[in-house]
Amino acid sequence: MKKNKGKSGDADEKEFVFEFRAGKHNCVLKVPLKFPVHENVSDLHGRLMLLHKIPCYIENELKTSLSNFIESETILDYDREAELALQKLTTGDVDVNQLTNAWTRSYMETTLEHARPEEPSWDEDFADVYHELIHSPASETLLNLEHNYFVSISELISERDMEIKKLLERQAAEMKKVMHELGNTLCDQDVNTVAAQHFKARQVLESKWTSELKQVTCIQKQEYQEWVVKLHQDLQKSNNSSKINEEIKVQPSQLSEPTDSGSRMFEEQPQLEESFTIHLGAQLKTMHNLRLVRADVLNFCKHRRHGSGGEKLRRLQTALSLYSSSLCGLVLLVDNRVTSYSGIKRDFAIVAKECTDFHFPCLEEQLEEVQQVVLYARAQRSSKQKEQPGQGDEKNKNVERNPSNILPGEFYISRHSNLSEVHAVFHLCVDDNVRLGNITARDPAIMGLRNILKVCCTHDITTITIPLLLVHDMSDVRTAAKVFTLGFMMEMASWDGGISRTVQFLVPQTISEEMFYQLSTLLPQIFRVSSTLTLTSNTDG
Repeated sequence: MKKNKGKSGDADEKEFVFEFRAGKHNCVLKVPLKFPVHENVSDLHGRLMLLHKIPCYIENELKTSLSNFIESETILDYDREAELALQKLTTGDVDVNQLTNAWTRSYMETTLEHARPEEPSWDEDFADVYHELIHSPASETLLNLEHNYFVSISELISERDMEIKKLLERQAAEMKKVMHELGNTLCDQDVNTVAAQHFKARQVLESKWTSELKQVTCIQKQEYQEWVVKLHQDLQKSNNSSKINEEIKVQPSQLSEPTDSGSRMFEEQPQLEESFTIHLGAQLKTMHNLRLVRADVLNFCKHRRHGSGGEKLRRLQTALSLYSSSLCGLVLLVDNRVTSYSGIKRDFAIVAKECTDFHFPCLEEQLEEVQQVVLYARAQRSSKQKEQPGQGDEKNKNVERNPSNILPGEFYISRHSNLSEVHAVFHLCVDDNVRLGNITARDPAIMGLRNILKVCCTHDITTITIPLLLVHDMSDVRTAAKVFTLGFMMEMASWDGGISRTVQFLVPQTISEEMFYQLSTLLPQIFRVSSTLTLTSNTDG
């Protein structure tokens, strides 16, 4: 306390005096306090009781006396500051006009009745228009238009892949000739030169196609949004009924079920699945649906150019619930880099680019925004840890290596309107412990899943797909099977406010049928599965 006395008069130190009897002795407790007191009175009272070994029978008396002292001295300080402010006002040290303007501005900024109404944004307006149209007779036209745009992008991607494949084949043939002449008419420098030329040519071709695809998706998004808004405006006018009927007339689309014999090659591979109904909660039971599904995780994201009738229904269901309180989410297991360059992240990015997103920014823009948020969060956390050194040293070392990376158990969310059955994707960071099966109930990955479920319960995501074994492929069945940890599901009953949800537990497509059915028998043992009750009537008499 003596150290602070030499500082500026922002804080005033006062002495709290408390007298009490302990047996035959009269005791006096004196504690210097710095005002204004920012710490919690109960915490301060507890520390005084512990440090000075004060008898428990005067605990309440001490707390009351301490609270009254802090309150009265704080009021005296406020009164003193008010008197000084009034003196400055009467002596002319403060500009009255400037003071009244500051008060007026503060009042208007903090009072709701004087707040400026928020200006509606284009995205919000478009969301309202789309939600109204998708629930109208124009819904089928919207879906057909979206699918035609998807087919156009798919054909462009196929053309790109074919051109890149031809380039690689031609370069491979050239390199084979060069290697054949190595040591005769060519040297190592010539080989390096040819390899550099090949790499540059491939980069130029890929950049050209990337630019073209980006331009096409931007044009599609602008055309689509303008057409939707114009159609909605025409629907508001009753005198344009013939024009409207022409606009919403269903155009032929490849979205309908194909009739040719070759269409089977585009149908989905049969997937194994089991469904259960469970009840969670101690007193007030809430019913939830569980599904155990054997499928590839990207099957919930991909569209089919020549799908079955189910493809059209999935598109419709996803579109109807896009701006609703029944969203669908998917957990994707990723590494600690917020990129889309390798592994499952690259595969997911390829799927996301196959169809234009007419409602949200593209995946690359969303990842760039996440990277900026991560850097800002790391900077804030670093500044706090400098004030309290020694806490979380191991995490600090990991963050210092690359502050743009995320830690195991952390996740970021991307929003999509162009995926088959998913609106939100949770990119959950997992480390080698999960892949090796060295995992416990307190592992960061498990805690990350717990936090994801909390987000689902607070943000209207009623269907969530989770990799049950915390892997997307079955490289080691024995170690992956150890990851069957579902305790966090029990807490959902206290989070969701009694709302029924659907949780899909996903197992890799390469898992054996035997193991799939072994896992399906474990679900009824872990959760309270609803049983059917058969009622029979008594016909006697």
